[in-house]
Amino acid sequence: MNEFEIGLMSYLGREKLEKLGKVKVGIAGAGGLGSNCALHLVRSGFKNLKIVDFDVVEPSNLNRQFFFLDQLGRPKVLALKENLARINPDVMIEAIQQKVDRNNAKQLFDDCDAVVEAFDKVECKTMMAEAFASSGKFFVCASGLAGWGNSDEIRIRKVHDRFYIVGDFVTGVKEGIPPISPRVNIAAAKQADLILSFFLDDADNTVNVNCQEG
Repeated sequence: MNEFEIGLMSYLGREKLEKLGKVKVGIAGAGGLGSNCALHLVRSGFKNLKIVDFDVVEPSNLNRQFFFLDQLGRPKVLALKENLARINPDVMIEAIQQKVDRNNAKQLFDDCDAVVEAFDKVECKTMMAEAFASSGKFFVCASGLAGWGNSDEIRIRKVHDRFYIVGDFVTGVKEGIPPISPRVNIAAAKQADLILSFFLDDADNTVNVNCQEG
């Protein structure tokens, strides 16, 4: 057990920390949502992640994604793996530089206990929901987190006990409404907190969060 884990154990206790260490979380997309959700998961005690993204780090990513200037041009999954290992050097990251699509989504995340949808495009979000809404895995996705202000509108909608959506369900990225760090990070943190709550509580019960039923 390294110093990071010793420090975290002082808050969670050994039993909870060991429980989180056995959970494998899949993250589809390593952009604003995915990179920051991974950050929160690792800081919370998860150490077994599978992250899938085909893209590389670009200057326009740096305002909200967990990357740095000296990582420009590098595959996002490899840069993120490096950054997460600086938090917990014993983290186990399966970094896959590949595009997720309808043909491979289920296979890519078949060995995961939870799956995070962290894409930008609506059609990709829909594809992930169709693949995992009834899979039996704990599944969280996001919808509506662009712009700034009104952050209390970023809320949690429960679809069923293993499927939750985070966002304001309205505000997508478009001309004049860019993706900005605070709202993106709020959504990413809520995604991570849902997963944390599910695996620390009794998995047979509803996640203990304030949300609206959908």
